[in-house]
Amino acid sequence: MNRDTICVQGGYTPGNGEPRQIPIIQSTTFKYNTSEDMGKLFDLEADGYFYSRLQNPTCDAVARKIAALEGGAAAMLTSSGQAANFFALFNICQCGDHIVSSSTIYGGTFNLISVTMAKMGIEVTFVSPTASEEELDAAFRPNTKAVFGETIANPALTVLDIEKFARAAHAHGVPLIVDNTFPTPVNCRPIEWGADIVTHSTTKYMDGHGAAVGGAIVDSGNFDWMAHADKFPGLTTPDESYHGITYAERFGKGGAFITKATAQLMRDFGCCQSPQSAFILNLGLESLHVRMARHCANALAVARFLEKHPKVAYVDYCGLESSPYHALAEKYLPNGSCGVVSFGLAGGREAASTFMKSLRLAAIETHVADARTCCLNPASSTHRQMNDEQLKAAGVPAELVRMSCGLEASEDLIADIAQALDKV
Repeated sequence: MNRDTICVQGGYTPGNGEPRQIPIIQSTTFKYNTSEDMGKLFDLEADGYFYSRLQNPTCDAVARKIAALEGGAAAMLTSSGQAANFFALFNICQCGDHIVSSSTIYGGTFNLISVTMAKMGIEVTFVSPTASEEELDAAFRPNTKAVFGETIANPALTVLDIEKFARAAHAHGVPLIVDNTFPTPVNCRPIEWGADIVTHSTTKYMDGHGAAVGGAIVDSGNFDWMAHADKFPGLTTPDESYHGITYAERFGKGGAFITKATAQLMRDFGCCQSPQSAFILNLGLESLHVRMARHCANALAVARFLEKHPKVAYVDYCGLESSPYHALAEKYLPNGSCGVVSFGLAGGREAASTFMKSLRLAAIETHVADARTCCLNPASSTHRQMNDEQLKAAGVPAELVRMSCGLEASEDLIADIAQALDKV
């Protein structure tokens, strides 16, 4: 099916007389006639449900839709995008391992990898998204287990050269994990360009209405874990904590990664999405293909206005012909990128503060990708844990403002921005 049709009808097909909308199975547990029936589920020998921390029919239906949208083999929902990125990495990394990551990623993910996972004994080397193939190659170590990046970085809005990063990852026998939150599969499918695992903060455009926090992981089913068995013992050797199952042997390339993340990590960490949140997420997915076009059109109109304004020092939006990432956007995002525009004010931090206080229509929120326009100064909020040097490296200097253009009329958004700039 076309992606637009998958948005509306993917993941769930009702039978005769069954509910047309995905049912909310709001139950923690499920009944079985015998212990033997349930035992088969615990042994991963049969399909079914026994406890909603691991799997739930509502969540699974929505996960199937997201897998179909991304062109993946399997998917799972998590409690947040942060949980999705952690699970995707920790599913193949352990103490003593190493990750290569793009430096321009969301501040929360940067902290997760550089601080929290470092305490777990997992090291990281950050590289510029514009690094040459030689510079990328030099970042790898014998214990490197994954490469990570964001299709469009939040909030730096750099565009990842997915094919280049995929070549580097595969040359070293490791998967490329790409956070595809900003473009969504409507505007980019990283798997088609060589990514192996795709993650999402479904809280953003997929939900689209600021109603439910959530995340998702999609496995392409393309990475051959057994071909690199020594690197990934968690997938290629028996898991004694789960009946001695070897995931890559039992479930193959298309099922091993998600099955392990569910049976092992979700079991132990419990970062599950609720059925109610999954239902709300699905309502957002049904209109995703329609909304993304409007978000992108509004953002491009705002970016073009800002680019010509004398009080604006620079504008970061790959849809602009002046953007250094425009060529990559034309390659990976020909139908539009996202609704987020980042720009710096010529007056620095003080000017950014005045601008933010003067907005009337755009709300100051720790959020993006909503039907309503919202705005943020990352240096004083989401990225405040970083020093000035780290802020620059992450592409979020103090004067930078991130605006997420909603679904309002573009002329109203521009009028609000213009009156706020007049106060600077």
